[in-house]
Amino acid sequence: MLDGFYEKIAEASPVPVVIIAVAIMLLAGFLGTRITKLLRLPNVTAYILVGIVLGPYCLDLVPEYVSEGMDFISDIALAFIAFSVGEYFRFSTLRRNGAKVAVITLFEALLASVLVFVLTYFILGLGLAFSIILAALASATAPASTMMTIRQTGAKGDFVDTLFSVVALDDVVSLIAYSVAVSIALASLGGGFSAADVLLPIAWNVMMIAVGIVFGFLLKFLMAKRSTDNRLIVSIAFLFAICGIGAAVDVSPLLGCMAMGTVYINVSGDDKLFKQLNYFSPPILLLFFVKSGIGFQLDSLVSTASVSVGVPLIVVGVLYFFVRLLGKYAGAFLGCAVTKKDKKVRNYLGMALAPQAGVAIGLAALGARVLEGSADPAIAAMGPVLETIVLSSSILYELVGPALAKLSLYLSHSYGKAAEETETEAEPAASPPGREEEVAALKEQLVAIEKQLSVKEYARSPEEEAFLEATEPFDAEETSASAEYNRKKFINKR
Repeated sequence: MLDGFYEKIAEASPVPVVIIAVAIMLLAGFLGTRITKLLRLPNVTAYILVGIVLGPYCLDLVPEYVSEGMDFISDIALAFIAFSVGEYFRFSTLRRNGAKVAVITLFEALLASVLVFVLTYFILGLGLAFSIILAALASATAPASTMMTIRQTGAKGDFVDTLFSVVALDDVVSLIAYSVAVSIALASLGGGFSAADVLLPIAWNVMMIAVGIVFGFLLKFLMAKRSTDNRLIVSIAFLFAICGIGAAVDVSPLLGCMAMGTVYINVSGDDKLFKQLNYFSPPILLLFFVKSGIGFQLDSLVSTASVSVGVPLIVVGVLYFFVRLLGKYAGAFLGCAVTKKDKKVRNYLGMALAPQAGVAIGLAALGARVLEGSADPAIAAMGPVLETIVLSSSILYELVGPALAKLSLYLSHSYGKAAEETETEAEPAASPPGREEEVAALKEQLVAIEKQLSVKEYARSPEEEAFLEATEPFDAEETSASAEYNRKKFINKR
């Protein structure tokens, strides 16, 4: 639509074309969220759909060479996602669940992958390389939608603790599975296979974890007494450095960034940095998902030539959607049964693991890049097909995922009246004489202290004050819910 306009501008320099295209992507993504907000849908859904509209099959507002030149956005977006996942990898939480969480994670991640592989390779006959990569992607879970739902509901309890730990470990399992799957796929396509083809990528990922651990300690050291802007500069520099190292050895940066986030939260206990990055990263994540939507191949959804089977890709995507969902639920159910978790966790944990977007889409982009690098045209054509299936199913998951997550939290009595009744049942039957007056006095003291404490009383720079005002709605809601929960918990103990 804007081809003639872009050509005239590009005669002098291609830079304005890139800037205008990026501006269109950002503005269109924002406007898309205004619509999905009314429909109570996640922002990711809006970004992908907007990308499809801006792409070559609809309005064609973004030149192809601009979209192709933004491949680095995938690595950077994955770095932010992985670092934020590290916040939930707290050792104090993992110690409470320990081996049980590891068993549950292995069951739900691997069973989903196995079922998808059986579907694609044995039933649909899509080929070993394609099937094994898609099966590895099936193990990934999108933490953002689930975590957002937990924050909105203020859910607490064993179900939420288990879910936090499973989601954090889930992405570790999916990354390792993806690395092994890509190695096996490339070896099968090249006609040769050896143990080194599998072990070498694992060794590179272990190296990335080691780099992330070192950077996590360095980040803790450099964050001491830094202003808000300098904290952002240093942390983003470290994330970009891990991305660069990963790109140099052709390894995903996710494990390294996740390790850095894990180490930092455990050695510093500082969750403010994660909130600051969460307010910085939306434009980058928007560009990543919109770019993914632009690369979405609508015509291949109804075509059977690209996968050499007698069914169109839309059928493959829908089957993948249901089979992965079945694998996640059945795997979580079996894992909880083996570890003898409470039936409320066992029956509903799998429902909360349905969302799949950020990590899976990012890994699909990396997998597509690997397949497209093949000299064989048939193999190179598998890359866009892989992205199309993952993107189409991710849209479905983002439509139903948050609803399923909220339903699982409600049915497990993690929030609402059912959760309050559960807490009441756990209270002692009677308090010792005189204890009621003591509790009432302590409660009044807590209320008075909370009124006296206010972050606005402390002297801050104008920049820090502006940043705090920007984050105040989120922080106030979360702090209020957390304070109320902790006060109830303290009073019950008394």
